[in-house]
Amino acid sequence: MNAQTQLNIFIAMFRANILGYGGGPPTIPLVHKEVVDKYKWMSDEEFSDAVALGNTLPGPIITKLCGYIGYQIGGTLGLINAIIAAIMPTAILTIILVGTLSSFRDIPFVQGMTYAIAPVVGVLLIIMTYNFLKQSNKKAGFLGTVLLTFISLIVLEWLNVHPAILIVTLIAIALIRKPKEEKQQERGDH
Repeated sequence: MNAQTQLNIFIAMFRANILGYGGGPPTIPLVHKEVVDKYKWMSDEEFSDAVALGNTLPGPIITKLCGYIGYQIGGTLGLINAIIAAIMPTAILTIILVGTLSSFRDIPFVQGMTYAIAPVVGVLLIIMTYNFLKQSNKKAGFLGTVLLTFISLIVLEWLNVHPAILIVTLIAIALIRKPKEEKQQERGDH
């Protein structure tokens, strides 16, 4: 793996994470922009799969996502590089701002910045949701996508089921269905 690729991995993950205000989910579209649009290391489908995989594992999504992408692009060194680039902005900003932020949090200007960023983060999440729905539509079809979206909305918002339970349940269903589909394909092939 060449040094330029490792530098690009670091720059991409650092840039996305330094600008990702509000934690992992708002940062995902920024990582997508770097990985899919700018560097073209992955397709939309591969990126969606990486996010889905990252959501199935415990811990912060953005660290897992960056680590996975770094590994796919640059091997073990790329993984370490990407994780360092992902956590470095938070570590630096925490060290710099930990003492000063609490003393300024009541200033209207600081509160205004937080309120102004919220709609931008919302738009980024809507764009990412739209992209995920497009990917789901390719794999599950329109009816399957609408049905899964509606069921997920009911389970998460109205029944207040923890997202991890829904994710694990859907993974279990997919794992059960996959062997059945493979057996049906084998019967159809012979």
